Amino acid sequence: MSKKILICDDEVGIRESLKLILGDEFSLIAVEDSQQCLDCLMNSSKNIGLVLLDIKMPKVNGLDVLTQIKKHRSEVPVIMVTGYKAVGTATEATDRGASGYITKPFKSEDILEAARKFMK
Repeated sequence: MSKKILICDDEVGIRESLKLILGDEFSLIAVEDSQQCLDCLMNSSKNIGLVLLDIKMPKVNGLDVLTQIKKHRSEVPVIMVTGYKAVGTATEATDRGASGYITKPFKSEDILEAARKFMK
């Protein structure tokens, strides 16, 4: 079974954009909140190979979700996707184990390049 990319973003437009960019090349699962993201990751039958994770989300922010992912599934790479270009946030994400950081609005090529790098 091929590995899937898990997209976690509370904005439906971003989820749909990522699905359009990645859908021809990869199997995808898209969720809208942190709990759904963690539930997918803990379900081994989902076979997640990469997470694209928004930082600014209601209830639990993406950095805290990243910490949980790395605690339970440290082998899964996580790329943070955010509308905030703060150096401190990018550094914190890297310190918590993020494999990359892409800012919105993103370019299709940047998303595809990152996905291809981790989904070999």
